[in-house]
Amino acid sequence: MAAKLPGPSLGGALNPGVRPREVFAWALYDFANSGYTTVVLTAVFNAYFVSVVAGNTSWATLAWTASLSLSYLIVMLAMPGLGAWADARAGKKRLLAASTVGCVAGTAALALAGPGNLWIAIAAIVVSNVCFSIGESVIAAFLPELARPQYLGRVSGWGWSFGYIGGMLTLGLSLAVVLSAQAAGHPATEFVPWTMLVTAGVFAVAAMPVFLFLRERAVPSRVAGKGPGFASVMRQFMTSWRESHAFPDFRLLLVCGVFYQAGIAVVITLAAVYAEQVMKFAQARIMMLVFLVNIAAAAGAFTFGFVEDRIGHRRALAVTLAGWIAMVLIAFFARSHAGFWVAATIAGLCMGSSQSAGRAMTGALAPASRLAEFYALWTFATRLASIIGPLTYGFVTWATAGNHRLGILSTGVFFLIGLAILGRVDMERGIARGQAAAASRPPD
Repeated sequence: MAAKLPGPSLGGALNPGVRPREVFAWALYDFANSGYTTVVLTAVFNAYFVSVVAGNTSWATLAWTASLSLSYLIVMLAMPGLGAWADARAGKKRLLAASTVGCVAGTAALALAGPGNLWIAIAAIVVSNVCFSIGESVIAAFLPELARPQYLGRVSGWGWSFGYIGGMLTLGLSLAVVLSAQAAGHPATEFVPWTMLVTAGVFAVAAMPVFLFLRERAVPSRVAGKGPGFASVMRQFMTSWRESHAFPDFRLLLVCGVFYQAGIAVVITLAAVYAEQVMKFAQARIMMLVFLVNIAAAAGAFTFGFVEDRIGHRRALAVTLAGWIAMVLIAFFARSHAGFWVAATIAGLCMGSSQSAGRAMTGALAPASRLAEFYALWTFATRLASIIGPLTYGFVTWATAGNHRLGILSTGVFFLIGLAILGRVDMERGIARGQAAAASRPPD
């Protein structure tokens, strides 16, 4: 099965000593955790939180977005220090294991959240989303250890495409639970908790191969500490940011990522709202829309990885950002369901490829000895984007008395700014600086 995933060029795309089953296990982790974002954050629990847990109060949506923002803030503050710890201790797999257990447990705990159980729901969503975000960063840090530099885009695309397939599987199983329960006349308070348990179960089972087969290739530093407290996390973050000054192209990529990922965050968290409020989609059609986006995203991530390796990371990302701008314009002007389906398909194609390209570019620019640290900075940028994007959309709709069309149009500004900043990134210079930094690292 492992040999079928990447295709006939698998061996040539991997670093010496990397076995195909390691890449398959690595890609399966994306498969495992994507169900969390698809079911919990996008399709099921968000609406359940607003309508049932918070009782459809005027502050229900704010409570949901504030809970997510708190989790992203925690990740932003903690991840750079945790990434540096993982590099120094060669502890990426240990950090990945802890975050996986935390996300699975937090997702399962969401099943306890019923009407009025606001604090249970908030605590569980914060814990699960923090742990999900940590795991997402750590699994990405393994990419440069697995793939040859010229094939980072291709291998990253395998993981992203598998991830969207996993999201569809978990959503499909959850949908089966929902339809069966609704046919029997059961209310949401009975079947939504089961979808949380299904999501947690798929995550736990599909994540197991990564701990069985993926090797930790990093070497511990002799000066590694025992692990960061809050003060050391903050010091490490400031140190990481200051030292990134020596890598100007990586810094530009971080700023670029904040903007274009802010736009993507809007699509992930608010596309269903736009479809319902503006296009008047029914719930069943919205779920079909989510499936379409995931199918397109899987296809985009898998196929575009080959294009990325051929034309270069920066040019590939530029193409996808242009696609995002086209998507925003089509969605803004769409007056028919058919037009919005076109916009959703473009969004799916661009979503997988643009996120995969950002991950690959980080791996290309990062010094080999500081992979987890640089991916932690990338995680900081993407989580900052996850706060900025949706809050901007919300502010625009609030300021314009609920005009979601202007909200989606404002999202296009993020992609335009990201595209402009991307034009200043020099990949050859950035890669050379990263290699020079790795070569000049003093022996431990």
